[in-house]
Amino acid sequence: MKFNIRGENLEVTGAIRDYVEKKISKLERYFDTPPTSDVHVNLSVYNDEQRIEVTIPMTNLLLRGEVQHIDLYAAIDLVVDKLERQIRKYKTKVNRKFRQDGSPKHVFAELEKESANVAVEEDSDEIEIVRTKRFNLKPMDSEEAVLQMDMLGHAFYVFTNAVTNDTNVVYRRKDGKYGLIEPNA
Repeated sequence: MKFNIRGENLEVTGAIRDYVEKKISKLERYFDTPPTSDVHVNLSVYNDEQRIEVTIPMTNLLLRGEVQHIDLYAAIDLVVDKLERQIRKYKTKVNRKFRQDGSPKHVFAELEKESANVAVEEDSDEIEIVRTKRFNLKPMDSEEAVLQMDMLGHAFYVFTNAVTNDTNVVYRRKDGKYGLIEPNA
């Protein structure tokens, strides 16, 4: 793994860099071959609250974790725990799918050793869609979509971009600002 560690309102010292690399490198044990992807780590401090965001883009999977805590080192430990849970959940689902399809038995190396631990979490991690909505997408610009979203009191809004005629999404970020998701052409 190649690390890209960045600090906002915080100087990334050698000790912090070493601790982050050491902790996140432990995730390599979950894979047969270590991922060759970049690891993007963003450390920040706002109002005495330490925040760490970790993004690991991989083939067929995007691992992302974000944690806020008073202690930076505790936040690093918590985000690694969060990423481990994501990996175990993904591995469980992939292996269940392959077993159902009659494909090779094991995709990841250490799943057998941890399957007993994951089995308890597996029941509570099931994804259940409880409601489906259908609606017509109105052509508009992103500013109008933000206004519509605010009027409805939603955290996101799906619309057709009047300029590009693509389906876009505007959303409210945790910092109170807005984001726009556009598809690649």
